[in-house]
Amino acid sequence: MKALEHFRTITEHRHLVRRYCFRVGLYWQGLVHDLSKYSPTEFLVGAKYFQGDRSPNNAEKEAKGYSASWLHHKGRNKHHFEYWIDYTTKPNQLLGGMKMPVRYVVEMCMDRIAACRVYQKERYTNASPWEYHQKGRRVHEVMHPESFALLEKLLKMLAEQGEEATFAYARRILRKDRRERFQTALKRLKHGKRGV
Repeated sequence: MKALEHFRTITEHRHLVRRYCFRVGLYWQGLVHDLSKYSPTEFLVGAKYFQGDRSPNNAEKEAKGYSASWLHHKGRNKHHFEYWIDYTTKPNQLLGGMKMPVRYVVEMCMDRIAACRVYQKERYTNASPWEYHQKGRRVHEVMHPESFALLEKLLKMLAEQGEEATFAYARRILRKDRRERFQTALKRLKHGKRGV
């Protein structure tokens, strides 16, 4: 029974993220979002620790002291800021967050909206993702400042102005980002550099 409920929960979450990603123009990311949750490493843990109102990864962490499922998940899904943590060259800081590409920050926002909707159900409001973010705000100590600022801007805009305004803004910044990446790639080709 828990396996079926877990399957329904992750599938509902993926459907919501896909819908939101499509609305902002992230079609491929919407299609492949969280596919690793169906892998045995993640799915079996999710089924075992399923509760329905929070991530099974938290329950696994409480039971074992770590979450093998979460370690697997964050290492394969670029919309999690933890994917972007690396060693730094700063003298007083061992690890830090690298700047995330804009498209993954936007996907992270869509992911948080969908997670809040799935877990909070009828209690969900547009302020829910912002309120959830505020509870774990210490991520600013690890997350790259620019990525953190963009995530906060999107979540706060959602709380104050709603989905239409937030998604319209996300579409604009994604278009701008695509143009900039395209222009950079053209310059590299023009100068004969590989690794675009």
